[in-house]
Amino acid sequence: MSSQTRRDFLKHTTAAAAATITAGCITPPPAARLANRGPLIVSTWGFGKPANELALNVLQDGGSALDAVEQGVRHVESSGNTSVGLSGLPNAAGVVQLDACIMNGPGHQAGSVAGVEGVLHPISAARLVMEKTPHVMLVGPGAYWFAKQNGLEVRDGQADEASYRAWLPKQKKPAPGQGDKPENHDTIALLILDAAGNIAAGCSTSGWGGKVPGRVGDSPIIGAGTYADNRTAGISCTGHGEYFIRHAVAHDISARIAYKKESLAKAARDVVQTVLKQAGGSGGIIGLDAQGNVVMEFNTNAMTRGSIGPDGILKTAIFK
Repeated sequence: MSSQTRRDFLKHTTAAAAATITAGCITPPPAARLANRGPLIVSTWGFGKPANELALNVLQDGGSALDAVEQGVRHVESSGNTSVGLSGLPNAAGVVQLDACIMNGPGHQAGSVAGVEGVLHPISAARLVMEKTPHVMLVGPGAYWFAKQNGLEVRDGQADEASYRAWLPKQKKPAPGQGDKPENHDTIALLILDAAGNIAAGCSTSGWGGKVPGRVGDSPIIGAGTYADNRTAGISCTGHGEYFIRHAVAHDISARIAYKKESLAKAARDVVQTVLKQAGGSGGIIGLDAQGNVVMEFNTNAMTRGSIGPDGILKTAIFK
């Protein structure tokens, strides 16, 4: 994407009311304006479209932003795609291991699960961790046990050797020097700003196909793959997770808004195009700030996002 095209994109992805900026400091909009504006929803990739629609229905039925994030992500987890849920790509042992997290902007409540096998809806397990335990993250067999104890649907987590054997021959051999760069997975990330001004964020993925068993990406790491703060923004990431972890990408963007008084657009651009890119990391982010500004920033060839604005109209855009 050229710098001019990117500037035009950022200019036109401002949703609902414009931010009030005084000396670079963003002032939260009055509650009355938020109530009149309605919710904003944004998600990643093509499978985010039905997730957005379901999330909007949840909000219209009186559910919270957190409810809407969970239900929207659950839909993708059970949709049969190869990037999210038990239909995702297996690891090097032929096992599908899943990562997910959820975060609530008010109070920074968060929960996540990582490297979990056999759980149909890891996003719901993550929410249960947040709401029913004093912890933030559960991993592996412990996360499976916890999900099962709390009534979530679980399945046999044994190695899916047939799926792995079918997947492996289709993989292209990496170019020299590119063997550690995953190009075979996506993440469902979903952000919501509700009419009360609350931000909720969630993400779920099966991660890097063929990964070493036990590998965990950025998606379940609070502050790396996802962060939500009512004072600043909701941020969720997709891409080469190891780099997003090393540079705490989601939290870095939020912190720049809070402490450097940068706009969401500038903070996202600087982190993704400078910090992340210079380190060798590829990927992108979606962001939704407290004023209702929507941003998608990426350093890959293309990225897709879908959003629902205050008019209730679903918009899907692909940018290159």
